[in-house]
Amino acid sequence: MNVKELKEMIALMNENGLVEIEIEREGLRVRIRKGVSGVPEITQEKYIIQPTGVASLSPAAKEAAPSETKRIEIKAPMVGTFYRAPAPDAPPFVEVGSDIEPGQVVCIIEAMKLMNEIKAEVKGKVVDILVENAQPVEFGHVLFLIEPA
Repeated sequence: MNVKELKEMIALMNENGLVEIEIEREGLRVRIRKGVSGVPEITQEKYIIQPTGVASLSPAAKEAAPSETKRIEIKAPMVGTFYRAPAPDAPPFVEVGSDIEPGQVVCIIEAMKLMNEIKAEVKGKVVDILVENAQPVEFGHVLFLIEPA
């Protein structure tokens, strides 16, 4: 990606009143986000797509791979603020190691003053909680890792 293309992306943002834009092309991802001052901040990631087959892994990695691939992500279905509990003084819906059932509430995302319950879609065990309480999240942000039962 060259400077001309970056300037075009910034112009597109300004024309349409966008705060953030992300473009992915040929193994390169560029995200432009307006900072607090209104000045665009540019980040870029370069990544290489590798085969996901277990056959290409070392013997030690083959043993670890099945548990890694079985994990399911619970992602934020909307932009908002993540809450682990129904109230500040209440216990969290789930902790690491908690067993969950389909339909069980795992967290709340507040969006536009509305509290939206996020429910599990699978039966399993919470392996990791990737978001801190009261942290803002974006659509698609991974909230939990679940090991299915």
